Amino acid sequence: MPDTSLVKAKIINLDNPSQEVECLFNPKEYTFTKQNSWSRGETPSTNVPQLEFSGGQPATLSMHLLFDTYTSARPGSKPKDVRKVYTDKLWSFMMIDPDLKDPKSTRGRPPKVRFQWGASWSFKAVITNITQKFTLFLVDGTPVRAELDVTFQQIEDTANLQPQNPTSGGIGGERVWRVREGDTLAWIAYKSYGDATRWRPIAEANGLERVRELTPGAVLVIPNE
Repeated sequence: MPDTSLVKAKIINLDNPSQEVECLFNPKEYTFTKQNSWSRGETPSTNVPQLEFSGGQPATLSMHLLFDTYTSARPGSKPKDVRKVYTDKLWSFMMIDPDLKDPKSTRGRPPKVRFQWGASWSFKAVITNITQKFTLFLVDGTPVRAELDVTFQQIEDTANLQPQNPTSGGIGGERVWRVREGDTLAWIAYKSYGDATRWRPIAEANGLERVRELTPGAVLVIPNE
């Protein structure tokens, strides 16, 4: 069963914020990719041509997500179709909405989204790719577990892409800490504030009730001093 004490990652429809997909299990890892374009100048008399910067490309965020209705089903009840409960909502974020007009073509477009993980982790983007694989079925063929590889493409230019280590800044100047094996709140407080006794603000900011049970890979918001 998923640990309900963790802050769950969400994918939110920015054009209709009432529509969101909450990740049943947070991603174990995620990958950023960024490319710049350089063009070669016409320099026939040299062995190495002069390179000219011609622009930056949007960053991409890739991750692997797992959705499951089999393990969360109540004893004695039939697990629900994982598509209807979870993944169809995510697929809808790639479908054209005729009410959303592209400013250049004036045609409908899919919605823009935000991947949000906690108070200080977000990435505004469009979804450019989804690959879905079903890995568990009921006897009647109903899929109850799905794995999705999702790729997001950046739509907003930011000076600081996204926090990826314990010292990076967040939206409101906060920091974030990715929990590693053996970490405790006292240790995180010591590394963040220089005082191991200041672990309570971290616990309160992240809604932690089981303060001695930190899960490796979880992202914690570190409040400002």
